[in-house]
Amino acid sequence: MKPLPYSFFARNTVRVAQDLLGKVIKVGNFTARIVETEAYGKDPASHAFRKTDRSNIMYDTYGHVYVYLIYGMYNCVNFTTEKVGEPGAVLIRAVEPLEEIEVMKKRRGTNNLLNLCSGPGKLCQALGIGKHHHGIKLGKEIKVYDDGFKVIKLGKSSRVGIKDAANLKWRFFVYGNEFVSRV
Repeated sequence: MKPLPYSFFARNTVRVAQDLLGKVIKVGNFTARIVETEAYGKDPASHAFRKTDRSNIMYDTYGHVYVYLIYGMYNCVNFTTEKVGEPGAVLIRAVEPLEEIEVMKKRRGTNNLLNLCSGPGKLCQALGIGKHHHGIKLGKEIKVYDDGFKVIKLGKSSRVGIKDAANLKWRFFVYGNEFVSRV
């Protein structure tokens, strides 16, 4: 497996979101294949629609980890994109578990393999991604690799759970993969 170069993330957010499909994320001994993503730029559904303390990381970095809490209980992991000054981040929506699956099941309290990492909060819990990862550069505690996997068919749709900018088809997934979230 080859680590993705830092420059991979200094590109158009929508392109990065598509190109991350099939890549492998590694957190400690836990590995999983990315099968679903969403792109966020300076659109009304994005935290970066207005520059704030929370969204600064989307403006000031690329190739960094952006973790935030939703519903007061679930972490979501994003990778920042674009060149510095242009906001962007890719939400990792679902992964296919590859290694340390039994520990992931214990962390999630489920034996249902298809429900293990089929959503952003679920995958963070299974992989042990938390606020302590926020702001770190990719390649340190969280790594992303290319193992040569080729996506045969790319699916796309509107992003999940948003009302603003719903016309943007910025959700991407490995078409037919059983680990993609059920929306």
